[in-house]
Amino acid sequence: MPLPPSGNTPWPPPQLEIPHADMDMWRAWYSGNTDHLAAVYGGPANYRSNATARAFFEVEQRRNAGQNELRMFWGQEPTPGQQAAKLHIPIAADIAELSANLLWSEVPQVTVDVDSTDPATALTTQAQIGRYLDDRGHAKLREGAELTSGLSNVYLRVVWDTTLRPRPWLDVIQPDAVIPEWRWGALAAATVWRELAPLKDPNEVWRLLEYHVPGAIEYGVYKGSTTDLGLRMDFTDHPDSDFLAKMKGVDTEGRQATGIDRLLITHLPNVLPNRVWEGIGGTAPLGRSDFAGVEPLMDALDESWTSWMRDLRLGKARVILPQSMLETDGPGTGGSFDLEQEVRVALNMLDEGGKDSISQIQFNIRVQEHEQTCKALRRQILASAGYSAQSMGEEGSVAVTATEIAARKEESLTTRGTKILYQRPALLEVLTTMMMVDVKHCGAKGVDPAAELTASWPQAVQPDPEATARTLSLLDAAGAISTFMKVKMRSPELDDAEVMEEVERIRDDKRSAMPAGDPFNIGGQDPNAQQDEEGDTPEAGADEGQDEADGEGEGDEPGLKAA
Repeated sequence: MPLPPSGNTPWPPPQLEIPHADMDMWRAWYSGNTDHLAAVYGGPANYRSNATARAFFEVEQRRNAGQNELRMFWGQEPTPGQQAAKLHIPIAADIAELSANLLWSEVPQVTVDVDSTDPATALTTQAQIGRYLDDRGHAKLREGAELTSGLSNVYLRVVWDTTLRPRPWLDVIQPDAVIPEWRWGALAAATVWRELAPLKDPNEVWRLLEYHVPGAIEYGVYKGSTTDLGLRMDFTDHPDSDFLAKMKGVDTEGRQATGIDRLLITHLPNVLPNRVWEGIGGTAPLGRSDFAGVEPLMDALDESWTSWMRDLRLGKARVILPQSMLETDGPGTGGSFDLEQEVRVALNMLDEGGKDSISQIQFNIRVQEHEQTCKALRRQILASAGYSAQSMGEEGSVAVTATEIAARKEESLTTRGTKILYQRPALLEVLTTMMMVDVKHCGAKGVDPAAELTASWPQAVQPDPEATARTLSLLDAAGAISTFMKVKMRSPELDDAEVMEEVERIRDDKRSAMPAGDPFNIGGQDPNAQQDEEGDTPEAGADEGQDEADGEGEGDEPGLKAA
């Protein structure tokens, strides 16, 4: 659909109300903002003034068949007269960061299929893709992976401005800022929107919308309310959209031809299928957050940690003094007690050990119980999110082999492999789009956007070099491996051509290190062997006979040689 016309169009569209409310809940856990968590779960009364939190709370009430309020730790109002001492453990942010690090700690190797283009163009295209995946591109993709883990999906937009950078680059768009249109499960069109800065009337909401279809973008500025899109305005009516009136290629209707016969936006889901929005139209291709289903466990972890800290506060030693022990400061001025005074005079009372004695109150701090509870909750949260506790350092830092690390991190590595299934197609698609934009708008030479690309991720756990060396030594001793495969096992990141170059270097080193008198070097002839006057090599054993003769001539015992 094109951009909406002027009028009372509900915005955001009502069909995305529940997904956007869930994304707002996951964003609260991801950010670790305790005020946001309290607002989302209906704790303090200030959530009523938050339109997004109010929409979520009302939707959640309907989804729970009219229940008054969720039973959540963050949904409880603080007890009157007591300090608000709720604490939050940012395990959601840790999970999102772990997911991004497992996927994008190193740049995957993207290669051009030489069968899809000529060899010279394949080399220049490969070099240009390496420039796309420089530090900026790598960091942007890692940013998208972290947001995807927490918010279930993101969108990657290809942008260009030759006055800023010579090549196109990526922009990460959060999922609730895009209204997608799907066709057979693929993204066919998308509306990207954002709110602009308010002008004179704070009740007016200005929005900038851009509608993406293959080959074109349509821009529109609207002035409405918090719930309605409102009237479509001119670009010059708002200072933040005035640049569109001067942008090259944008006509009076706000349309811009991209010259690219495909979308400039790529959808990146976390994992599928989607369990949380079953039955809601248009949400099946959206991803599933790593936090989906573990929100109550994260809430319980915060409650356990807060209880632990409460025990610390209550466990502080307190002294109860009888009033008779206070030193008066005069009539009407009260009394005081000096805790630092070392010598005191005993009171002349009949029962000095009774009610007028000093008593102490100090509650037990249940350290072990709280620690075990928090550790169990933490392990269950990580397991439900698809990660092993070893990935978070739960097993300490004792030196182990790569095989043991892989065994302990098996669950995390399995999740990593699953996410690569969704990261790889999105990466190749967005790189192809960048090549098209680069050729069309940035003047790139020697780049073939039609070339087929493949991407391979490096190993998450590098093999132990010592174990690899032992394996290669045993295979070589058994004669069960070639030099090519030895190099391939040692350096799996090398392609076949690079492996062959290394094999040739190894063979050259062996030839240069071979002794000059090696008989294998001259077809069986030893150049250092002594020859007789006629050029013949003496027969074996001739020198032994001569030695025996010499020994006998000197009168030595038979069979003995001269020293």
